[in-house]
Amino acid sequence: MGRPPAHSVDDFIDAAVRLFATGGARAVTMSSVAREVGAPSGSIYHRFADRPTLLSAVWLRTTRRFERGLGEVLEARPPVESAIAACGWTVDWCRENVQQAIVLHAGARAFSPETWPADAREALAAHNAALNSRIVQLARDLAAETGRRSDEVAFTLFDLPLAVVRRYLVSGDPPPARATSLVTRLARRILAEG
Repeated sequence: MGRPPAHSVDDFIDAAVRLFATGGARAVTMSSVAREVGAPSGSIYHRFADRPTLLSAVWLRTTRRFERGLGEVLEARPPVESAIAACGWTVDWCRENVQQAIVLHAGARAFSPETWPADAREALAAHNAALNSRIVQLARDLAAETGRRSDEVAFTLFDLPLAVVRRYLVSGDPPPARATSLVTRLARRILAEG
């Protein structure tokens, strides 16, 4: 019976996220990720067939983690309060997970999805379709609840937090705590007081 692997799939993905956050997609090579983990170069190939497979895993895991947390916040309170809380949560998540936030801020294109294996491209397409459907439905529901247009709701939920964290993420810094307060106040003004 063989011994258990010293490094998990998540160890390699975490290393790739760190490398991406400091050096962009070019920094994420199979050998650099193995080196970052402290594993022999060959061991990464037991988990990922090639660089496109690794890049797809980095993007998909990061988006799923973020969206799972955001979904929990959106379901936790009455609709308007949950939306306001979600705006602040997004900034907090970026502060607490700055390297993953840099990955998300870069966007899927930075991970060359056109080179991914077919199953990863299909997973991305299915994920994007489901996400777009959820966003449209959420915006409609909140628009009905608040009397705001759905584009105003979508701006508040997604563009507003991103606008506040963008300058910090571009420089590789976590957004300060005051950014959460700013986003929450603005979201409340738009969704609850406007």
